[in-house]
Parts: sequence; structure tokens; C-alpha cells
Amino acid sequence: MSPRDDIPQLRGLDGEGSVQVHQDEAARIEGAMVFSVYGKGGIGKSTTSSNLSAAFASMGKRVLQIGCDPKHDSTFTLTGRLQPTVIDILKEVDFHPEELRAEDFVTEGWGGVMCVEAGGPPAGTGCGGYVVGQTVKLLKQHHLLEETDVVIFDVLGDVVCGGFAAPLQHADKAVIVTANDFDSIYAMNRIIAAVQAKSANYKVRLAGCIANRSRDTDEVDRFCDRVGFKRIGHMPDIDAIRRSRLKKKTLFEMDPDEDVLACRAEYLRLAHALYTGTDALSPDPMPDRDIFELLGFD
Repeated sequence: MSPRDDIPQLRGLDGEGSVQVHQDEAARIEGAMVFSVYGKGGIGKSTTSSNLSAAFASMGKRVLQIGCDPKHDSTFTLTGRLQPTVIDILKEVDFHPEELRAEDFVTEGWGGVMCVEAGGPPAGTGCGGYVVGQTVKLLKQHHLLEETDVVIFDVLGDVVCGGFAAPLQHADKAVIVTANDFDSIYAMNRIIAAVQAKSANYKVRLAGCIANRSRDTDEVDRFCDRVGFKRIGHMPDIDAIRRSRLKKKTLFEMDPDEDVLACRAEYLRLAHALYTGTDALSPDPMPDRDIFELLGFD
């Protein structure tokens, strides 16, 4: 008997070489449109997610935003504060979820957006996929997904493991936040590959990318043209967005100066486009060497 006889056949599951656990059918989110927001660490995913949530709420949609980051700061511009994470609250009751009430882990934010911070495992231990799974399970147990129109997962940084790719198992569409620079586009290429792997077994498809904090979009557009992707939004690097974070508010609560109104209009346009349905994209991610040749300096 060869030692390799005990190695399972993984080809064709959640990406070749994957050891991920497939989603329990009981955990499926039904009825709502589900979006997962990804991008390089620090690129502005939480700002984008919160302002999209506010835009959907302005359209009259019932919205739930789930932050998937140990920093648990995804929703603080909607609520004005950092709220405790699902994992921290579960620890307090020795992981007996039946002892919890919905208000223990859900905070109502601006426009009625329901805000949840899943949190993450302790540093160097555990798996983000477990955290996401426990959060969705808890939301279903409390029937909080039954009257929701839109769910937004705001997910930790670059996709480097199956754990933080777990929201893709629930999502209808994945949105990538990027910037007009090499590192952001490199991360976007990896995220495209992760979504493509998940799409072999789940309904998730790519909606497109949002160029954030960028005066220009030429490098993003060049990459998109090369791989068959699409830029669906552009948020310039303006001070109103920085100020909104400092004031713990979304742009929809800020005083309506010219920049704020322009940003609101772009988020509302994006929310409408996402809700009415964007084309399902199937780009072909590039090998690392090809990205360097495309975007690298001479």
C-alpha cells in the first residue's frame, strides 16, 4: 500500500488541491441578493460596503451587512461605534447560541441597515470559514435573513485561504475593490482566480471591480481589457470620503457638499446596477509573470 493511497481525490472540487468543506445545504441564504466584497487589505472595502449598504437602504431595500474581519470595523460608519463580534459573544455564553437574543449581536445602523460583525479566530489559530459559518447559522436561527433584500459580506483583505473565501459559498455576485496600482491589481487577479474556483460548485459569479481612491483608472482598465473583466465603478481619491470615516458616518449622513453629492450619486448608481443585475463575468486570471510584464516598469 502506498502512503499516497490515503490522499483524497480533490481535483474539481473547490479548486484543484482544495481541502475545503462544502457548504451545508441548511446554511444556504435564500430570498436575498448576496454580495461579497473583496480586495487588497486597506483598499477601502469597508467604506465601499457601508456606503453601498446605505445606498441600498436609500432605495428602500432591507439590508444586512456582515463584517468578516477581526478588526470588526466594517459597520462602524453605519452605527457610529465598534460593536462586539459574533465570536466574542458566543464565547461569553460558552458557545450556547440558544442563550442569545438577536439584539446581542445585531445593531441597527443608518437607514435601518442591520449590522453584524462576525469577527475572526484568535491570531494564528482557527479558521475564518468557521467564523462565517457560525454567523450565518446564528442569523438563520433567529430568522434574520427571511425579510432581507440584500446581504453584503465585507471580507478580510486578499484571498489567501479557503476560510476567508467562505462567503463566496453564499454569494450571488463578488465585487472587487481595487486601485490604479500594481499591488491592488495583483490582489484582484488572485481574487478572480478564487471566485472562478468557487464558481465551479457554487452560484457565485463576478460582478466587476470598483476603482477606489484613484484619480485615474488606466491601469485597472488595461488589466480588465486583457483578462476579460469589467470596471463597474470609480470612486476618486477625495477628502470627503476620508472625513466621513473620521466622523464615523457614511457619505449619506454627511453635509451635502459637491463632492459628497457626487459620491452618493455614484454609490446609488452602483447599488441600482448591482440590484438589477450585472453581467456574470468569467475573466481569465493571469500568471504572475504576465502581470509583471503588463504593469511593471521598464
